[in-house]
Amino acid sequence: MKEALEKERLWFASHPVYSTMPEGHIGCDVLVQKLTRILFTHIKHNMPTMINECKEKCRENEQDLSELGPPMPTTQADKMQLIWQMVLEFLKNYENQIKGKVDARQMAIEARKQGGVAKAEL
Repeated sequence: MKEALEKERLWFASHPVYSTMPEGHIGCDVLVQKLTRILFTHIKHNMPTMINECKEKCRENEQDLSELGPPMPTTQADKMQLIWQMVLEFLKNYENQIKGKVDARQMAIEARKQGGVAKAEL
């Protein structure tokens, strides 16, 4: 790399046009510095917008996660508890169907699926 930089310096020094320019205005080093300043200026200018977009995406994802409900259990005991609760809920709903009782919560869920509002009497 040092050899390439030295060749570049010699080339600019021997060139009829570039040899008359001040040293601080030519070469890879100057180009790197100038492009770095441009990049940092661009980043500083656009960073607030990017941060706001990231925060908005995080809010949207948090809302999506909250709509999904609580996370699934990870331990075997918690999984068994969840299954047991689901079985008991099924049995309760089945018994209520046989007895002709209406489950207001279930009717509200079904009404939301259909786009309407359910009114249930217990």
